Amino acid sequence: MTHDDDVLHQAGDSMTHTEHGKVEETTTAEPPPRKKARRGFAAMSAEKQKEIASLGGKAAHAKGTAHEFSPEEARNAGRKGGQAAQRARQATQDETKH
Repeated sequence: MTHDDDVLHQAGDSMTHTEHGKVEETTTAEPPPRKKARRGFAAMSAEKQKEIASLGGKAAHAKGTAHEFSPEEARNAGRKGGQAAQRARQATQDETKH
């Protein structure tokens, strides 16, 4: 077996040495991932989830532990979300240019 014929196996991928000593990665076919069974909250209808979430919110407000945004907090949260979205959009555009 020559140096060129060496193959390293790592987690479904192969690394092969080329004629000039460089290492190239080749992928092998992997079985498709299994779908997970939906259980608990995720298995409920959207209406049922909304009903349960609403009960939790009402209970938190009744107990006095619910957080209510002030107008200033809401502005800051919206600004941060907008900045994050803008950064993500810019990163996507940068990737497509290369």
